[in-house]
Amino acid sequence: MHPLVNIAVSAVRQASRISLHGMDIVRSHSKGPSDFTNKMELKAEQVMIDVIKAAYPNHAIAAKFTGSMPGKDITWLIDSLDGLSNFHSEIPHFAITIAIKENDRIQHSVIYAPVVDELYTASRGRGSSVNGRRLRVTNQKDLKNCTLATGFPSPNSTNGKTKMAAFTDFINQCDDLHLTGCPSLDLASVAAGRIDGFWQFGLTQWEISAASLMVLEAGGILDDMQGQAKHLTSGNVIAASPKIFKAIAKTIRPHL
Repeated sequence: MHPLVNIAVSAVRQASRISLHGMDIVRSHSKGPSDFTNKMELKAEQVMIDVIKAAYPNHAIAAKFTGSMPGKDITWLIDSLDGLSNFHSEIPHFAITIAIKENDRIQHSVIYAPVVDELYTASRGRGSSVNGRRLRVTNQKDLKNCTLATGFPSPNSTNGKTKMAAFTDFINQCDDLHLTGCPSLDLASVAAGRIDGFWQFGLTQWEISAASLMVLEAGGILDDMQGQAKHLTSGNVIAASPKIFKAIAKTIRPHL
């Protein structure tokens, strides 16, 4: 395992102790789950920063809560909790993620699902794996036989009706559709061949970055919805095997 990945693994595992403890008490917190979770996320994020800075004090960090910390050559994008609504409801489906960027490209990534103890890792040109098992996207060729995942647009989201129209189209075209509430794990599931494809509008770079390399290294395609490789800035993502990617894009593009 690459030395950078070793440090990333240490960071997510240490942060997970805070997350797992927090999940046990989140609903009983007197000031409500949101206030408690914000403090817990910040605490877990600081643990991750401390681990990274101890090993690589000159590297830059882009953290969801703390913000950007300047550095040289390499940037760590860290998210101490993806799957916030699940966490609030004590649904054991959330993740801690790290993407390591060098020369404006994600070179390594780690996603950890602490409740089920699944550790996803990827390094550019070296493949992706979960708990040491190599990942590969499915070889499904027909959308009607596919299991897809997405996120439900919020009532106040931009172009909500358009997004719902796309959602309805997929209901009528695929075999099954999952809404799990954790984009990074949905994308990791595409890489693992557990689901056939994923699409979602309006994600953040923290939800996309680590998982994007997982999908690519597992033989999949991940891109924005217009084929312009702007998913990290637009937040609009499709991920799947090559043939299913084309089918998903064909369904979505009339709604853009």
